Amino acid sequence: LSSLPNHYPEENLLHGSIISLFKDYDTCIEEIERFLPYIDNWSVSDTISPKIFNKNKDKLLNKIKEWCASSKTYTIRFGVLMLMQFYLDEDFKKEYLAIPLRIISDEYYVNMMIAWFYATALAKQYDEAVKIIEKHELDPWVHNKTIQKAKESYRVSNEHKNYLDKLKIKGQISHGSK
Repeated sequence: LSSLPNHYPEENLLHGSIISLFKDYDTCIEEIERFLPYIDNWSVSDTISPKIFNKNKDKLLNKIKEWCASSKTYTIRFGVLMLMQFYLDEDFKKEYLAIPLRIISDEYYVNMMIAWFYATALAKQYDEAVKIIEKHELDPWVHNKTIQKAKESYRVSNEHKNYLDKLKIKGQISHGSK
């Protein structure tokens, strides 16, 4: 873990997996912070999912906000992923839905993660998440991708899918840009 950057992509995947096993929150955050600048693809950022975060959600939220405000594609993606994994269930607050709204990016992998976040929010917290779709608060490409991903989900009811389909933005939308 101490020698960065890693040479092979598999080393990065292993590195992220090992970090996920850390049992001390502060050490885990320290290692993540050290590793994030070297992540150069979605598969590595999406591999990291420390269980210790479940016990430290109060401290984690500030880190997530920092990561989401980064200028680095995979740091932002990781921040939104952690928000999705740890804050859309029993600890959900509607203000969490506003965090990804602050992200402005032309990066495909950031915008895809934002769409995945809101599609998951539609599956888990529909009544609050649908308001963002109804108000067209997302970039048009992200908006439509969110609806597409929600419609592909088994966790979203057919009734909700039909309603979301009516909220799609029609016309030419650039691919993943804001």
